[in-house]
This record gives sequence, structure tokens and C-alpha cells, in this order.
Amino acid sequence: MKCNYKKFNYYNSQSCLAMLGIVCLLLVVLMPASAFGQQQLNGRILDGGSTTEASPMEGANVFWLNSSIGTITDFDGEFSIPYEEAYNQLVISYIGYRTDTLTVLQNRRIEHTLNPSTELTEIEITAKRKASKRSTIDAQNVILVSSDELLKAACCNLSESFETNPSIDVNFADAISGARQIKMLGLRSPYILITTENIPAIRGAAQTYGLSFIPGTWVESIQITKGAGSVVNGFESIAGQINTELQKPTTDDRIFVNAYGAVDGRYELNTHLNTKIGERWATGLYVHGNLRSEKFDNNNDGFLDVPLAEQINVMNRWQYTNPEKGLVSFFNIRYMNDEKQTGQLSFDPATDKFTTNAWGSEINTQRFEAATKVGWVNPDIPYQSMGVQAAFSNHQQESYFGNTSYDITHNSFYSTVIYNSIISDSRHKIKTGMSFTYDSYDEMVNLGEFTRKENSVGGFFEYAFDNLDKLNLTAGVRVDNHNIMGFFVTPRLHVRQGLWDKASLRFSAGSGQRMANIFTENQSMFASNRIIRIEAPEGKVANLNPEKAWNYGVSFLQGFEMFGQKGDFILDYYRTEFVDQVVVDWGNPRTIRFYNLEGKSYANSFQAELNYEPLESLEIRLAYKNYDVQTQFVNPDGEVDQRERPMTPRNRFFANAGYETNKKDSGSQWKFDVTYNWLDTQSFPSTEINSPQFQLPDRSPTVGTLSAQVTKVFSPNFELYLGGENITNVQQNNPILAADDPFGVNFDTTFVYGPIFGSLYYAGLRYKLN
Repeated sequence: MKCNYKKFNYYNSQSCLAMLGIVCLLLVVLMPASAFGQQQLNGRILDGGSTTEASPMEGANVFWLNSSIGTITDFDGEFSIPYEEAYNQLVISYIGYRTDTLTVLQNRRIEHTLNPSTELTEIEITAKRKASKRSTIDAQNVILVSSDELLKAACCNLSESFETNPSIDVNFADAISGARQIKMLGLRSPYILITTENIPAIRGAAQTYGLSFIPGTWVESIQITKGAGSVVNGFESIAGQINTELQKPTTDDRIFVNAYGAVDGRYELNTHLNTKIGERWATGLYVHGNLRSEKFDNNNDGFLDVPLAEQINVMNRWQYTNPEKGLVSFFNIRYMNDEKQTGQLSFDPATDKFTTNAWGSEINTQRFEAATKVGWVNPDIPYQSMGVQAAFSNHQQESYFGNTSYDITHNSFYSTVIYNSIISDSRHKIKTGMSFTYDSYDEMVNLGEFTRKENSVGGFFEYAFDNLDKLNLTAGVRVDNHNIMGFFVTPRLHVRQGLWDKASLRFSAGSGQRMANIFTENQSMFASNRIIRIEAPEGKVANLNPEKAWNYGVSFLQGFEMFGQKGDFILDYYRTEFVDQVVVDWGNPRTIRFYNLEGKSYANSFQAELNYEPLESLEIRLAYKNYDVQTQFVNPDGEVDQRERPMTPRNRFFANAGYETNKKDSGSQWKFDVTYNWLDTQSFPSTEINSPQFQLPDRSPTVGTLSAQVTKVFSPNFELYLGGENITNVQQNNPILAADDPFGVNFDTTFVYGPIFGSLYYAGLRYKLN
């Protein structure tokens, strides 16, 4: 085997050797030995109230009747409980579901489906649920982020819900809009399928700001899937999928209020009102409002550090449950209005809009959504189910950035039908169905008007083999006919093989493709004076090729026990290879160029993660990530240059610790959470043709930030929280290039690698009534 010494030195040989040594040491230390102890009864609980199929139920209570011995199910619905022959009545419960009592005559694995109830009952089991957990038996590499994890930070909206998760990278898109962009496996959010209850949500016109349009308190849980996702959810997933489950009227608090205020002038109020209507219906009204009306310029560059903003967001949700007939359905309707103003401190829209008096920007968005899901599970044969989903959205954004205007109207419709069953026995499961999507885009920029209509119809088939802790396999294929991309096939494969005790190895491979939306996905370019060049045949956006890529990944997971406490160690490696891609070339500071890929483009992602509970109430999570993301760029003279993608750190270190005091009889306790993020240097796009005072080095400095939150729970109904982000007060110097000449050719706000505002402190309260 040859060693490429030049490449090895390029990535800092000493750091890589040290990390390799740590990984090898952990693998040796964590290799488990066989142990003997008290007999355990194992099993899995399934959710019979799912709208598509009986899926694993996380958080169900499992306990022996007339005893104090109990536990709760994990993310995969799995449980393990001490067993003795004297125990023979096993009780399974979950709020909003029937409580079942099973007769257990011998120690054999149990698989049971829990069905919804029309009466709410609750039995509390004093077992601690993990706030974030990876599936140990799913063939896909899935990470569950529960509501407990979301409470570790303020999580005012979905874009801020990944601060304590090492699998997602979060940074600002530019220095003025306040928009946060996320990355997975080194790739930006357009390559991630972001769904709400498995309905595509953050796409098209919502790509840049859409994550901030989903309030954090509306989120019940988040599932992060690395690599090629399921064919059931469509063909657009390339790097992975992020699915958000919303609060449900039957399980959410009857009344919930969350108030938040921060030193950057941001104030928020969230209110949930849920009620039952008869035996089968329940409805919830969810209202969110946020406001920032105070101007801040901590770095004295004459521009607002954070935008002035105002948002009102209202959702009404209905839920119908009929356990006797196996029916569960949801209907949502939502309206959102979001207004932002940013730019220079002196900018007044009434007098300065589209003038050179002062540079300013306004971004006004209205969004309407309606969605429905209907699921049927055969009450007599739980493995047979059918689901229907449909959603419509209208998204209108009117905006301008200095003297550049940008407006977009996007109408979208999505529908799918899914059927689930088994072949022979419950180890062999199938999903099949059809989907239809329609998108209409109407964009107005200084270059002119761009309109496009897309529609696709497709069918899918997915086979899953589940041999519990031994072999799990999911193989799927979908065929689609798209009015622009034509007819194409999307295959995907996920395999999980159990190795030894608490160890498993996963492999995944699959393709994905999508249509690039070059304007709405790259709105940060409007906050500069770059000239937009579309270098496609005839200079038409429609002549840019669809983006196609293959994703391959391998993941190793080893669970262990050390000093009587549980933990796990994970190694992930994923590679994404683009067959076709729309290259976004920032290489010349005067232009931004869009053209079809003519060579190689890939993203390699490696992650090592350690989760451990040294004490029963103390959780520690450590992670290291390495990226190698490169694209073959072509300059206007035709010269080819293979180089790394700008503004992507090669290395990242992450640490999180959470501690909770014991809960008293009154329900009171303290919670403490600390998160540290370190980012390696990032390559800047070239500025060498700028005037010397506006030239940047090749790479940014490293950045390390520390955040913490303290929560005082006074009772099950009331709690206060106080937190700080970027406590070490790290600030990027001069995030805006040529801030003193915003209408000159050197002006650019896109060179953002770190915090702009500095330290941010906040406080809030949560009140709930059941």
C-alpha cells in the first residue's frame, strides 16, 4: 500500500497520528468481554398508532405487576427487564395508549404492539430516557434527538436545534441576514432531505430561511439519517435526511407557555392549547411570535450585527383516533408572516430603499401550508397497514439587498400512498406505493424573470429483513418520471450486521438527484456586489444539468459498560461522489459563476463519537470530525483547478456534558448543560485581485465557542432557564469586506467563519398544565 506523503502532511500529520492512536486505543479498551448476571427478559414494543405502519415505540413503560421493577423502551422500542419465575404479569403502558398486561410463562423474547386509547392514563416509571440516541438495530444509521435534547439549549427554531448534536454543522450564511445554514457530511442543506413528519418541507423557496420558520417548541423529536435515505421518502436525499416530528394534540400538554428573551433584543412567546373533542377527536392551537426591534453594532462596522425582525406563526392541528378500526389521522393548517430588516445602522426603508444614501435590505415572507395524513393499521393483522399523505404550500418572498431585488413565489403539492405488509413472517417486511409532486417557481431578479414548473410521478418498493440483533437489511428501488429530468431509477441499500456483544457494522449505498435552485439556495450572494454569471448553454438556468450523486457509507457501533455505567463508541465514514452538479464558483471576488460540473466533485466525511455516562445523572458526548470536500473548478479561460470547497473546516471537535440532580417528590430538580465547539481553519474564496486593504488570507483562523444552560425545574408544571452562547466572547473581525463602501466593487458579506455578535445571554420560562 502506497502512502501519499504530500497529502498526509497537508492534513497535519501530528494531529492525524494522535487521533488515529486515540481511536485504536478506544477500540481496544471498549471491546467487551462476556459477562454473566441476573436473567433479563428482552423484547420490543411497537406503535400501533402510526399513520403508516407499526413502528418502534420509544419511551413506553414496561414493569412487573405489583412490583417496583420497571424500565422504558429505547429508540428502537427495545427493552430489557430483570426476570424471575415469580414474575408473570408484565404491564406495558404509554400515555394516550391502552395499557396492556401480558402473561409471561417463560423467559422468551416478546414483541408486542400497543394501540391508541380514547382515554388518557399515565403510569410513571422512574427510568431516565436518553436525550439523544442512535438506533442499535435499524439497518439505517439513524440518530434520535428527543424533546429532552432540544431543551438543552434555547432552540427557538429548528435552525437552532442542532447546537448540541455533532452530526450537524451550523453556521451563519452571511454577515447580515442572520440566516443559519446547516451541513451534513460536509454538504449544504440543499443536499439534505428535510421533512416534517416525512413530508418534504424545507426545499425550494424555503431553503435559505425555512429552518427558522419552524418554532422549536412545536418539535416533538428529530430523526437524523446519515447517508442514502429510504426510497419511500423520495429521490432528492443525497447526504441524508432530517425528519421532524411535531407535537401531537393527544400527547402534548393541555396548556404550554414558553417565554424567551435575550440580550440581542430578541423576544419570543410560544403558546400551545390542546383539547379533546369527544372520544375520537383532539385539536391543538400552536401560536409563536418573535420580535427584535433594537439595533446592535458591537463590532462598530456601521452594520447591524443581527437583523430587526418580527414573525407571527400559527398552526392548528387536528387528530382523529379510532383504535377499534385502526385509524389515525392528522390535519394541519399553518400561516406564517416573517419580516426582516438589516443593513447599515442609518438605513431607513422609507427614504433609502433603492438609493445609495445607505445600504439596507428587507426580507418579507408569507407562507401558507395545509397537510393531511391518514393511516390505517389492520386491528386483527397489525403488520398490514396503509397510509396516505398530502400537502400543499404557498411561499411568497419579497426582498431586496441594497439595489438588488429578489422575489420568489413557490407553490408546491406533494402526495404519497404507502402500503406495508410482510412476506411469510414478520422478519420479511415490504413497503410499496406511489408519489406525486408538483412545483411552480416564479422568480424575479435584476437579471430578469425566471419561471419553471416541475412535476414527477413515481413508484417505490422496499424490502426489509429484520433478524433482530443479527442481520438487518433494507433494499429499495424507486422509478420516477420527471418532466425535466426524464425517467430514472433510484436504488438504495442499507445493511446492518451484528458482530459480537453490543457491536454492529452498517453499510449503505444509494443514489439521489435533484434540480438546483441557484437563486433561492444562494441568496447570500445578493448581499455582495458580485456579478451573477450563468454559464450554461444559451446562458439559461433551464440548461443547467440536474444534480446527481452516489453516497456510500460504513458505520461501526460498539456499546460497552465501564464501572457499571453504559456508553457507546461510533465510527462513521461516508463518501459522496457527484456525477452531475451545478458548481457554485466564488473564486473571483467580482463574480459568482454557475456552471455544469466537468470533472470530479466529492465529499469525504469521517466522524468518531463517544457517549458515556460516568454517573447515573451525568452524560458526556465527545466527537471528532474530518472533512475532505473538493470540486473541480474551471476558470473562464478553461483552466481546471481541483480544490477544496470554500468555508468548510477540515477538522471539528465537539464536547457536550449534561448533568441533572435527583428529582424530588415535588418534581423539582436542577439541570446543567455545557457544549464546546472547535472549528479548524476554513479556506476563503480568493480575494487576490482586490485592493490590498480588502485582501484576505488564504484561510480563516480557528474558532472555539463555549455555550451553557442552567434549568431550574420547580415542579412538573413550571421551570426557568438561563443560558449563554459563545460565553468566551469570540468575534470575527471585519466580517463585512469594505463595509465603509457598500456600493463599491469590494463589498462582500459572505466571508463568515465565526460569531459576529459576541457573547449572547438569554433567559426564559416554561409553564405547562396537563
